[in-house]
Amino acid sequence: MNIRFKLFVMMALEFFIWGAWLPLIFGYLPSLGFSPGEQSWILNAFPLAAIVGMFFSNQFCDRNFAAEKFLAFSHLIGGLAMLGLAFTKIFWPFFGLMLVHCLLYVPTISIVNSIAFANMKDSQKEFGLVRMGGTIGWILAAWPFTFILVDWDKVHAANAHGAIEWLGAVLGSGLTGEKLKAATAWTFAVAGIASLALAAFSFVLPHTPPKKSGAEKLAWLEALKLLKHPFVLVLWLVTLVDSFVHNCYFNWTGSFLGTDKAAGGVGIPGNWIMPVMSVGQIAEISTMFILGATLKRLGWRATLIVGILGHAARFATYAFFPGHPGLIIAVQILHGICYAFFFATVYIFVDAYFPKDARASAQGLFNVMILGLGALLANSVCPYLGQKVFTHDGVTNFHGLFLVPMVCGLVAVAALALFFHPPKTATPTETRH
Repeated sequence: MNIRFKLFVMMALEFFIWGAWLPLIFGYLPSLGFSPGEQSWILNAFPLAAIVGMFFSNQFCDRNFAAEKFLAFSHLIGGLAMLGLAFTKIFWPFFGLMLVHCLLYVPTISIVNSIAFANMKDSQKEFGLVRMGGTIGWILAAWPFTFILVDWDKVHAANAHGAIEWLGAVLGSGLTGEKLKAATAWTFAVAGIASLALAAFSFVLPHTPPKKSGAEKLAWLEALKLLKHPFVLVLWLVTLVDSFVHNCYFNWTGSFLGTDKAAGGVGIPGNWIMPVMSVGQIAEISTMFILGATLKRLGWRATLIVGILGHAARFATYAFFPGHPGLIIAVQILHGICYAFFFATVYIFVDAYFPKDARASAQGLFNVMILGLGALLANSVCPYLGQKVFTHDGVTNFHGLFLVPMVCGLVAVAALALFFHPPKTATPTETRH
């Protein structure tokens, strides 16, 4: 097994875990009777972990522990916590288990990037292909639920004859309503098993030792110092806005797809919601193939702007064309542009512009925005906006709801266009080691 393939499998398992439980949790938590405030606490365990990880977990990997060993430990304990979530329906135990999982899982998103970059010869050329494993992992997490979230009573009642007719009955008998919400607990069990699998796989990953020769004892402080460069600060702040917009998508899309057309939604059957949302990840595969060439042709700023415009276009489609299921499904393709052209580009940018001995912490610095503050903001605001401000008499005004992230995305585009001017040299001279 060559190194690139190992890195590919690592990414696949890493994002399979997240992709298994995230898309449906936003509809699952209200079904357990949790208030909007309690929902926000649970959802914010993830971004809070990203902020904590910046100062502790990534520091350990930059200065103290081999990255692959940290990965194994994190996924062992985090996987057991995720399995516990499948059987928990009371707020405080649920929140506690989610917090344990997130505190251990979220830093590994930076860690797998660091392992990948440390074992590449040309990151701009190779990272897109390796990171594609994460995209495929997310897709693989979605499609099995087409058969798990099925109303088997309907299938039996159909009395299908032959394999093809039976398959059609299964695919057309997705769970809805309360049955769908109850069966969502399976997503946590699947994610937990995948986490334990990655813990075991970590022992065959290439050894990635800590870098102990940095000028700063605290690697996160060395990374934080680069915010004094205006172009780094601008990108960091724009990343906050784009992360907010990105997390609005996950907060609201599942409910939007599953809501009946009469109530302003799309009317997608329950067992097809995750596969429909995974269309974006399928498109992301082809986008990752061209990411390196796009960066060289368009440069950092234009590539990042295209990524954010993808978000704005998708939410505009949600807001103005909700009654066209085919168009709503097709526009999921933009997710490939949204993720690869912005977030993956940010990770490559960090590898190019930050010193080697602080890159795990530098990845964590931007993950504070990508997975931390941006998600924290969205998870705090979205339940309130979706369930209180834009919902009246049980009917959600999706048009007004989706205009919020659309406008935020356009503001981020303007900020990048006007204020983001990175130098032509790869790394700021005073940070080279």
